[in-house]
Amino acid sequence: MDMDKKWEQLLNQGRRKYDARGDSNTNDDTEPTRTEIERDYDRILFSTPVRRLGDKTQVFPLDNNDSVRNRLTHSHEVSNLARSIGVALVHKHGIAKDIPGACRNIPALLAAIGLVHDLGNPPFGHQGEAAIQSWFTDNSDKLTKDKSENEVISKKLYDDFLNFEGNAQGFRLVTRLQLLNDNFGLDLTYATLSAMMKYPIPVSKVDKRKGVSHKKFGYFFSEEKIAQEILNKVGLSEGQRHPLAYLMEACDDIAYAVLDIEDAVKKGLASFSDLIAYLDHHGNGDHLIMELIKESEEKHKEYRKSDLSPNELNDVSMQRFRVFAIGKMVQAVTQTFTENSGSYILGSATKPILESSKAEKLRQLLGDFSIIHAFQHRSVLEIELRGHNTIHSLMDCFWEAIRETDPDHPKKIHSAPPFSRYVYTRISENYRRVYTDPAFEIKQLPLRYRQLMLLTDMISGMTDSYAMSLLEEFNSFR
Repeated sequence: MDMDKKWEQLLNQGRRKYDARGDSNTNDDTEPTRTEIERDYDRILFSTPVRRLGDKTQVFPLDNNDSVRNRLTHSHEVSNLARSIGVALVHKHGIAKDIPGACRNIPALLAAIGLVHDLGNPPFGHQGEAAIQSWFTDNSDKLTKDKSENEVISKKLYDDFLNFEGNAQGFRLVTRLQLLNDNFGLDLTYATLSAMMKYPIPVSKVDKRKGVSHKKFGYFFSEEKIAQEILNKVGLSEGQRHPLAYLMEACDDIAYAVLDIEDAVKKGLASFSDLIAYLDHHGNGDHLIMELIKESEEKHKEYRKSDLSPNELNDVSMQRFRVFAIGKMVQAVTQTFTENSGSYILGSATKPILESSKAEKLRQLLGDFSIIHAFQHRSVLEIELRGHNTIHSLMDCFWEAIRETDPDHPKKIHSAPPFSRYVYTRISENYRRVYTDPAFEIKQLPLRYRQLMLLTDMISGMTDSYAMSLLEEFNSFR
């Protein structure tokens, strides 16, 4: 296969709006300095959902320590790592070197999908996803059947909610919910939309035996036609990943592996010495790990000569460890991608890049250390439980309101009880507009599916603190 032609397809700068209206897909004369993909990054950066990430949990929910990461700082760091890898690939390793504009578009595309990758995550981190899923499990009978036990939504459609996925919600957000002045969402390029899909399949095709791209799903049934159109435009089929999606995933994995531990140390849940001792004991002579330990300990000894408090010494030593560890993992990912570029360009690789690299052992050990010293800590579990209960209670409230509505008969809500009418007004206008004036293909879906989509749109769009304050507001009226 001609790889240059493949890259041309993968970097398709067309937009759904342009194609639908037959408009020209080039920058106008007033903005000649940005490529379309560079404009994607800017659209994402200035969007409201990105700002909301600043009040969404990364690992440590609702943390008062400003230096501990939230979803926004995490997303910026993933974006930064991804862009750096892109620069190295095009300038040092000659990836897509004969494609006009690739030297700008590949780093920009990686930066964009790094920034957008967590946009659909609900409040309270991954616990938020689990809370949404469990609410739909607990309420399955009353949501799938009417009073006469007749089916109101098929199992195929209800699976979107039983297995609620932040990645699919993110795709829905940028293609449909984040309205500008039409029904195209942020109207990102085909290249960006395809590359942000880590799992280019619907829920019905999830099959972990088929490899990493089938581990989860990347779009809901409501956006299936959009996803198929996008994949087709970049020369990919269902289940085939965009090559840059592998790199974004690797940067996300690096951020989780290294930066979550730095946060745990900042919170006093572990120390630099704890980490080094753990890696030394379990590293089994792994060359990269031993090299990392040596470099980090040398800096630690150097810092001990300074007039630093124990906390300062711990902090600065962890910062240096972070620099060394990220550098080695980024280098390993870049090397693995360039040595196996064919399988990634064709979207046929079945394992994440980091797991196929020489940094895999380090990734495993850092993840295990985080589980032991951070994720299972009582303070984390207590706040996760609060988040779980908050989401369940809010979903109860919103469902009581949404069940009284019908987008084809908008006045129906006026006959609902006062509390339900009030709760309905607290749903984002954007989400209600998509619900009451849906695209043609959505109108063909059952009312219950559309109602449940409105419910998950509202819940997943909340920030941590807003969710808690809104529940307190609702409880004051009951």
